[in-house]
Amino acid sequence: MAKYLIRASYVGEGVVGLLKEGGTSRRKAVEKAAEALGGRVESMYYAFGETDAFVVVELPGNVSAAAASLVANATGTVNASYTVLITPEELDEAAEQGRRLTAAYRAPGQ
Repeated sequence: MAKYLIRASYVGEGVVGLLKEGGTSRRKAVEKAAEALGGRVESMYYAFGETDAFVVVELPGNVSAAAASLVANATGTVNASYTVLITPEELDEAAEQGRRLTAAYRAPGQ
């Protein structure tokens, strides 16, 4: 399963709903959505500033993450963005592939 960092900012009626229902209610809703996609919530934190909530989820892949993003953002009550997270081991694999690719890659204009 892939991990994603979700950055969410509540807007308009989303803020009203958060005030009315509280943070644990929203966490339950996010957990239910992740489970419906075959995933799970690893962690969820609220914050002060530009971003209201940070959520780390495990989902089956990019299609599931895109579906979750589309549904959440379509409500107009939250602006959510997703970032793919990789493990240090996955970065090791990427670095190895990058070393092999260096010999085959040609930069633009070269």
